[in-house]
Amino acid sequence: MFAGHFPGNPIVPGVILTEALAQVAGIAGASERGFLLSAIRAMKFPSPARPGEAIVLRAKKTGALGGLFQFAVSAEVGGRIVAEGQVVLNELGDSPMEGSRTSG
Repeated sequence: MFAGHFPGNPIVPGVILTEALAQVAGIAGASERGFLLSAIRAMKFPSPARPGEAIVLRAKKTGALGGLFQFAVSAEVGGRIVAEGQVVLNELGDSPMEGSRTSG
């Protein structure tokens, strides 16, 4: 994963940090049904995270409406922020599209 991101100067890709933060938000949301990622808002990467560094992930619920939950998320390495933003999760079973799926 690090070979091309970036040659001679490897960093953890922002998409990997964002995925990890969305999963931490899902854990913080504590739903037995689980969540789907619905939106990523204002994600910033002010400092790079390097392979082998310990990354501390945080998520705090900041709002809810129906089955949608918004979380403020951040990732730190050694006290410096490497990613921060907001994610919106949709609790499984609450999506209007979920009820219209058919198998076959």
